[in-house]
Amino acid sequence: MANLLEQLSEMTVVVADTGDLDAISTFKPRDATTNPSLILAAAQIPSYQNLIDKTLRTSRDRVGPSGSIADVVSEAIDDICVTFGSEILKIIPGRVSTEVDARLSFDTDKTIQKAKKIINLYEELGIHRGRILIKIASTWEGIKAAEVLEREGIHCNLTLLFGFAQAVACADARVTLISPFVGRILDWYKLKTGRESYKGYEDPGVISVTKIFNYFKKFDYKTEVMGASFRNIDEIIELAGCDLLTISPKLLKQLSATEGYLEKKLNSSNPINNLEKISIDKEKFVSMMSKDLMAHEKLAEGIDKFSQAIEELEQKLKDRILVLENDNSFALSA
Repeated sequence: MANLLEQLSEMTVVVADTGDLDAISTFKPRDATTNPSLILAAAQIPSYQNLIDKTLRTSRDRVGPSGSIADVVSEAIDDICVTFGSEILKIIPGRVSTEVDARLSFDTDKTIQKAKKIINLYEELGIHRGRILIKIASTWEGIKAAEVLEREGIHCNLTLLFGFAQAVACADARVTLISPFVGRILDWYKLKTGRESYKGYEDPGVISVTKIFNYFKKFDYKTEVMGASFRNIDEIIELAGCDLLTISPKLLKQLSATEGYLEKKLNSSNPINNLEKISIDKEKFVSMMSKDLMAHEKLAEGIDKFSQAIEELEQKLKDRILVLENDNSFALSA
């Protein structure tokens, strides 16, 4: 009998949730997704140091010799993400998600500008924009930015999605893909209830994604649903049949080592029908989010964590640049 990962791959697009190129090569997913925390972790792997240094030199060349260290670091953040994304695309046949700076999550215009810059960097490397998903936090401002970008042929992955209001607003904006966070929803409920565990079928994150998936399929939305942020394989098993699932190397390994029959739990051709269509404008979005304490808290927390990861990455890049200053080909201004 095929292992669970092999069976899952036949009914769901499996996406690697990592910036580790070796792990992606091992599991050979169709797509891959990264975030600031994953890029930060990957950037600390010694075997990738030459890749980081090469990217820093490219950033210096783009900024010019008169630019400050701060200027180079600012440029390098985007360059590093695109560098890892481009290396990932050499391994996988599909798409890679590259995230917009989470500190821009409440600024529609700056999110659009940053997304276009990232796409331009990929295109400078000869990579077609059709292979890139721009990852944006699912704030109202982020969703509106994605709506504009999608009309311009820039496909988006709306992340940090915890509530039904976020999902519906994304579908109405015709974004390409959403990433509802299963495990972080579970974390919140365990903390609030004191329960140590939930069975897969009663997991609050699983229930949330199941509802979103069936709503999208019932009303024929084209936005894809990609479950994310898993804590255990039981969550993954319960979402077999979802459009996509982005899974960490640890859980991919566990799935590949587990034998047994995998049942398709979500079926796009036969969605649950007891859902009513709703319409969401900004006022309704804000109201629904304010009433959904879990979604409200986890969105704010997620933006904070991603922002902190970017700041940590910036500091590590600055430290590395200071080391490279001794190289005559990498002279920097103070």
